[in-house]
Amino acid sequence: MSARNPGMPLDLQWVSKVRVNTQAVLKRAQQIQGHNKNKKQWQAAWLLRAVTCIDLTTLAGDDTPGNVHRLCMKATQPVRNDLLKSMDMQDKGVTTAAVCVYPSRVADAVKSLKAANSSLPVASVATGFPAGQTSLKTRLEEVRMAVEDGAMEIDIVINRTLALTGQWEAMYDEVCQFREACGEAHMKSILAIGELGTYTNVYKASLVAMMAGSDFIKTSTGKESVNATYPVAIVMVRAIRDYFLKTGHKVGFKPAGGIRTAKESLVWLTLMKEELGDEWLSPHLFRLGASSLLADIERQIYHYVTGRYAAYHQMPMA
Repeated sequence: MSARNPGMPLDLQWVSKVRVNTQAVLKRAQQIQGHNKNKKQWQAAWLLRAVTCIDLTTLAGDDTPGNVHRLCMKATQPVRNDLLKSMDMQDKGVTTAAVCVYPSRVADAVKSLKAANSSLPVASVATGFPAGQTSLKTRLEEVRMAVEDGAMEIDIVINRTLALTGQWEAMYDEVCQFREACGEAHMKSILAIGELGTYTNVYKASLVAMMAGSDFIKTSTGKESVNATYPVAIVMVRAIRDYFLKTGHKVGFKPAGGIRTAKESLVWLTLMKEELGDEWLSPHLFRLGASSLLADIERQIYHYVTGRYAAYHQMPMA
């Protein structure tokens, strides 16, 4: 991951000046979706790049040590070895970027990865995910416990009430406290964009989260009715770019929720390349939060190698 974002004092003047041109954002989002024309071998290479940026996730009520273990094994070997061999990529250490689980499952994931001799980081959602409606004391305790259990990345949720009512100082203070509770762990701040109302609010929340020391900003929990969309992503990555130009610090971006197809993953990579540049095409500055995306990418790679599509049962569980 990138060097930690040290954050900065809250610049309310900067936040209050923000205005987003909705029409321009929608037009740009449309353009990006039309740009993705990667052919054959380039497409296979881009799909492998997408795999290395995935936070392979399970956030279900019926998670058990068993399915977390399977997820961890899939993360360490996300693409079948015979497919990697035929692309001469078998010894390139292709893994996903991280495994993402609930706090109560962090210890299971850490144990599984350790047993597999893998240094893959475990990410944990925290702070009353997904609604963020528990008391601040409880939310902070949840972060500390996940870190104690071995999580190296924490995906926090911001308090949407504060963002919706323009209480930016209070939001900044809360995120700063989460940052402190994370200790050495990297912090990704989930904005839950489907619940923020306007693009201007999304931009302001992005700025405040970065000023408070977020290493990544993330679109959604995956549990809202609207999750990662291209227009919202453009607003967020432009906030990242403006923050970088002002502070010299690079913050990462993580779209999450509803990203299921290989084709979509290529659009996301194109968006990052065109809006932020090649440096943001690696897992230390770009993550895809997904649970079912990997299966489709693996099928597309299978098709690239063999010329035909695999049945889903031919792909090991993701």
